[in-house]
Amino acid sequence: MHVYIMRHGDAALEAASDAQRPLTHCGIEETQQMSRWLAGRQSHFDLTLVSPFLRAQQTFTSFSNNVVQSGRVETLDMLTPAGDAQAVSDYLQGLASEGVEAVMVISHLPLVGYLVSALCPEQCPLMFATAGIAHIDYDAKAARGTLCWQESPSRLAAAM
Repeated sequence: MHVYIMRHGDAALEAASDAQRPLTHCGIEETQQMSRWLAGRQSHFDLTLVSPFLRAQQTFTSFSNNVVQSGRVETLDMLTPAGDAQAVSDYLQGLASEGVEAVMVISHLPLVGYLVSALCPEQCPLMFATAGIAHIDYDAKAARGTLCWQESPSRLAAAM
């Protein structure tokens, strides 16, 4: 199974609560940049899993404008910043066993970094730039993944 893990775009610092922090204009732009780039590599996801926090929901909306979303979308409470990476990994293992081939996870630090380590036990937790994406090739039979790459908006801009 191909697992893509994306951190939400840049978000405002002030809001009534952490869950209600919206994306900034920059956050929308960087999310669109990353989704256009990813569409050339992976244009379809069987399933997209999204945190219920506003900035992650807005990232999904911005992201889905450029990537074909013919699969289903689930909002999961376990994808908040303090979520349990092992529980998310176990959930993804179940999806892989069901035959899901490509899944996008849109969440937050520190969960996204710890999730990489939960899926790829030899990998240290990664830092993610806002709107950064990591791709993991996950083997359900072996119950372990391999980190294929990690990309960020600033590295894409530097390459242009």
